[in-house]
Amino acid sequence: MLTDREIISVLEMLRNEHLDVRTVTMGISLMDCASHDLETFKANIRSKITGLAGNLVATCDEVGDKYGIPVVNKRISISPVAVAGAPFSADQMVEIAKTLDSIAQEVGVDFIGGFSALVEKGIAKGDDALIHALPQALTETNRVCASVNVASSKAGINMDAVLLMGKIIKQAAALTADKDGLACAKLCVFSNIPQDVPFMAGAYLGIGEPDAVINVGVSGPGVVRKAIDRAVANNPNMNLGELSELIKRTAYKVTRVGELIGREVAERLSISFGVVDLSLAPTPNVGDSVGEIFQSLGLLSIGVPGTTAALAMLNDAVKKGGAFASSYVGGMSGAFIPVSEDLNISQAAEAGHLTLEKLEAITCVCSVGLDMVAIPGDTSEDTIAAIMADEMAIGMINKKTTATRLIPVPGKKAGEYAHFGGLLGESVIMPVNNATGNNPFLRHGGRIPAPIHSLVN
Repeated sequence: MLTDREIISVLEMLRNEHLDVRTVTMGISLMDCASHDLETFKANIRSKITGLAGNLVATCDEVGDKYGIPVVNKRISISPVAVAGAPFSADQMVEIAKTLDSIAQEVGVDFIGGFSALVEKGIAKGDDALIHALPQALTETNRVCASVNVASSKAGINMDAVLLMGKIIKQAAALTADKDGLACAKLCVFSNIPQDVPFMAGAYLGIGEPDAVINVGVSGPGVVRKAIDRAVANNPNMNLGELSELIKRTAYKVTRVGELIGREVAERLSISFGVVDLSLAPTPNVGDSVGEIFQSLGLLSIGVPGTTAALAMLNDAVKKGGAFASSYVGGMSGAFIPVSEDLNISQAAEAGHLTLEKLEAITCVCSVGLDMVAIPGDTSEDTIAAIMADEMAIGMINKKTTATRLIPVPGKKAGEYAHFGGLLGESVIMPVNNATGNNPFLRHGGRIPAPIHSLVN
């Protein structure tokens, strides 16, 4: 039970510390909408999504107003379009993406995710069509987000898919050159993608999920930082075990807020409540940064020696506190480190404290991976694919979710700035070890086998 003092602290979080529910995401299965006729399929998905999500935004606003807890984003995730729309060609997939964009605008949600393919063991016809549609689809839509799962701990890494995604990312960046490659900001490449993640751009509804479900993504990096600052000010000699306990208790309160909102929204809409994703999701706003937590813990900046250890402690404490607060925890659940979306992390990259190599290293212990990383526009397809392959290997070996959102910014070099706008923020373009020519290792293709995780039972 929360004490009176802890209830007052939650109110303080809401008033002054950027506590909010980052997203309420309605998952909708499209598996019963399948048709070999494109117009019928588009009509089916429009009817189902608008029927279920027509009141989503209004309901989130009503519940948020009731409790004084803002719901920042209202989103929809759907079944992987590569599966539900398997009969269609790449050109037809683009038309499906435009229909989804129109539906998202009609119901008023910020994004719709699930323009996705799962290709960790191989690329089927529908997968191939969707992947080749990605550059045009993401360029010609505003609210559609895409993800492609190319690896898993059970299947290994599909290196043919990784190499293909390097090419697709370059094409998507080129088509949005006037917007610093913005299309790539709506595309995640995953290892071990969760089926219930509410955060974009990776959200989709897995095959084993309900027909319709509400999943919630919480926030709270500013809340965690303020809690640490207050505690250290009162007791400068706090040890790391005590700080971990403090983070855990704070994460509990943040998660309970998300659970409260999600369950009431689900009840009002008469659909299932799914999970709370515990991830600390930053924004470009001052005071709402994961990077600032590292400074509150005593590091000069995220990226300096000690960062990996601090992030491991932070992630573990967040998960322990959140898991106690909810019976249904899912998604990615940890701490996000999206470079452009976090002002402090972007500044650390600009100052040289955070390099691409260190960023890759700390993804061993955090949620997601190389997220919203702007790189030079002349980075080759093979180099992009190789960076993705390294990140996929981290996820595969460690049996965790990792992902990349790499943005090769056309016409710009390392040290220049990329501007994406809104929650996507802006970032210095990080230098890349850009090996020239083809990469023979990648071009062997095939599938890197799944690892043996233990030789004993």
